[in-house]
Amino acid sequence: MSAVLCTPSCSSPAFTLYSSLSRAAAPFFSLYDNPPHSRRQVLYRRPVGRGIGGVEILSQKRFPDAGKDRRAYLPPDGGRGEAGRSSSAAFKSFEIQKKDRGLVFDLKEQQANDIGDLQDSTFLNAVVKVYCTHTAPDYSLPWQKQRQYTSTGSAFMIGNGKLLTNAHCVEHDTQVKVKRRGDDTKFVAKVLARGVECDIALLSVENEEFWKGVVPLCFGRLPCLQDAVTVVGYPLGGDTISVTKGVVSRIEVTSYAHGASDLLGIQIDAAINPGNSGGPAFNDQGECIGVAFQVYRSEDAENIGYVIPTTVVSHFLNDYERNGIYTGFPSLGVLLQKLENPALRACLKVPSNEGVMVRRVEPTSPAHGVLKEGDVIVSFDGVQVGCEGTVPFRSTERIAFRYLISQKFSGDAAELGIIREGAYIKVQTVLQPRVHLVPYNVEGGQPSYLIIAGLVFTPLSEPLIEEECEDSIGLKLLAKARYSLARFKGEQIVILSQVLANDVNIGYEDMGNQQVLKLNGTRIKNIRHLAHLVDILLAISYMFSACKGKYLVFEFEENFLAVLDREAATAASLSILKGYGIPSERSADLLEPYIDIEDNQVSIEEIGDSPVSNLELGFEGLLWA
Repeated sequence: MSAVLCTPSCSSPAFTLYSSLSRAAAPFFSLYDNPPHSRRQVLYRRPVGRGIGGVEILSQKRFPDAGKDRRAYLPPDGGRGEAGRSSSAAFKSFEIQKKDRGLVFDLKEQQANDIGDLQDSTFLNAVVKVYCTHTAPDYSLPWQKQRQYTSTGSAFMIGNGKLLTNAHCVEHDTQVKVKRRGDDTKFVAKVLARGVECDIALLSVENEEFWKGVVPLCFGRLPCLQDAVTVVGYPLGGDTISVTKGVVSRIEVTSYAHGASDLLGIQIDAAINPGNSGGPAFNDQGECIGVAFQVYRSEDAENIGYVIPTTVVSHFLNDYERNGIYTGFPSLGVLLQKLENPALRACLKVPSNEGVMVRRVEPTSPAHGVLKEGDVIVSFDGVQVGCEGTVPFRSTERIAFRYLISQKFSGDAAELGIIREGAYIKVQTVLQPRVHLVPYNVEGGQPSYLIIAGLVFTPLSEPLIEEECEDSIGLKLLAKARYSLARFKGEQIVILSQVLANDVNIGYEDMGNQQVLKLNGTRIKNIRHLAHLVDILLAISYMFSACKGKYLVFEFEENFLAVLDREAATAASLSILKGYGIPSERSADLLEPYIDIEDNQVSIEEIGDSPVSNLELGFEGLLWA
């Protein structure tokens, strides 16, 4: 057995997500995007905030070939968090009620039962093992997928034929099966909703045999510091259920590694190992207080695990019941700065030690036109905002301003109290999920692509940057990905990923990972727009001048041109696809009719001075709401 120390390439600590794979006798680790027939441990960083720190995701998977077993070194138990007051007698449970518009999840008061001996506790029977087969997209070769692999995790029953687990446990799933405690039968499960931001997935099992004799779990209230917590799941080291105990060390807005977002999280010192992902964490009354999902890894820290609290879980479930799909957590869409300095407050005519200054408003945010640069936000729905960007939380605590926004749903309105040029006014704005110019996750399972005479075009995304490595992407393109804002909804950075060598594109073979700006003089909005322009040029050449009707002229950065003969490009396309074994010249989504999007042409800097991030708190006192 070989040990691998999971340390990031830089000195900063990182979060670790676990999606477990275990054999009967020999577990091993591997990364989701390993090449086929390989089995090795690799660490890569998923950006929590673009340009801010790094996040390591360690996952295990199994390929059907044989190889040497590996285990990852995990820090020993023994960490303790700060003390807090003990749990009160009041708590809440999660119930499902029938209402006029269907099922509504809500937190209800319920009397606690003494759980007694854990071995005989009925609530443990609601925790199941998840077996998932994944087939991840190949972002470098977007017309195909990577070799499939399998992983295991944990889940638990919440009633009405539904289970909860982590989104990363069923990421890129092709088949999901679940098995009850003490049972040999695996049942097929279906993924109903997947919340990447909050790392929660909702599953269903239609087979009634799966639900016989099982009582769904009840959800409790948010715990207090130093409350006892028990983590239950199916981690590596064995095949049966595992129980670890600890205490609540901290409750605050924290970084969610899988979704690169900032939401409320519970820090605990109970051991969370690969395979615990998606498993419940219980209090002393046997109520579920959250979902285990990630671990903080650092040479300077031990036993720092994280649990998704029931407030985030209930938001996810209510969002799904309201809309039939998961719409996400909303955002205010502004970049803020703390107002700790008295001279800065005096300059902005802020009379008291409160508020945060608006440095930048996203063009795609509903707050654009409502808020202005230099405004000072002093209240949110009547709750006062401190000069450090925090608001009151429970009785004696404070929490990041982002917490209030995350309690809202997409489309909800919010009232902001602001100071503008010394005058206090109230404004209303609508909250919507952020529009990312470079998305952290690609929806739909397969990236879009377009091949024109061997030139492969695809939208820039964070998974593509991870797969290609930052060095090959180029500094200027990385700067755009990290610092640029979308000017309108639907805007994408379309890049020439690679060139499939052929006589028709001779001289362009070495081009790769370069942004394409224009086609025959028309600025490209997104990959759909590019496909639409190509179709027009190839079909109705007489609409353009003689030169532009005969040629396809692609304009890149630094005024670099790639010119293709229209007729030669059309004639060569089929042979190029056949020669490289590519089934189609474009992805399925680009076969749909093109609908033009509104380009409001907001005048903004091409590359801003602050990182674009979902993170609430960044460097130099900057924070995204």
